[in-house]
Amino acid sequence: MNIAYWIVAGLLALFYVYAGTLKAIRSRDQLRPMMAWVDRIPLPALRALGTVEILGAIGLILPPLTGIAPRLAPAAACGFVLLQVGAIAVHLTGQDRRIALNVGLAITAMVTVWLATGL
Repeated sequence: MNIAYWIVAGLLALFYVYAGTLKAIRSRDQLRPMMAWVDRIPLPALRALGTVEILGAIGLILPPLTGIAPRLAPAAACGFVLLQVGAIAVHLTGQDRRIALNVGLAITAMVTVWLATGL
């Protein structure tokens, strides 16, 4: 793995650990100012989404770091691309049309896939 991968994947992992932790532990009232869409999905789904984000962040870092199943890193990054495609759909079907962050995260995850596969 090269330095570019570690920088991009590290930043992506930090973002998803932070966002996932918020979704996993905070109440809807605490999340609503940051995420207008939280009232549109059930609370267990919100908690599961946070857990998936944390596990995906671990999947970006731990396998290449330990050398155990390093092919999981591009799979985790692909998962984040799919997650953001879904997030964009949720934003566009609701009243919240702010998708710039989601597009940026999807592009960053695509770059991470590219760096992880060495293309």
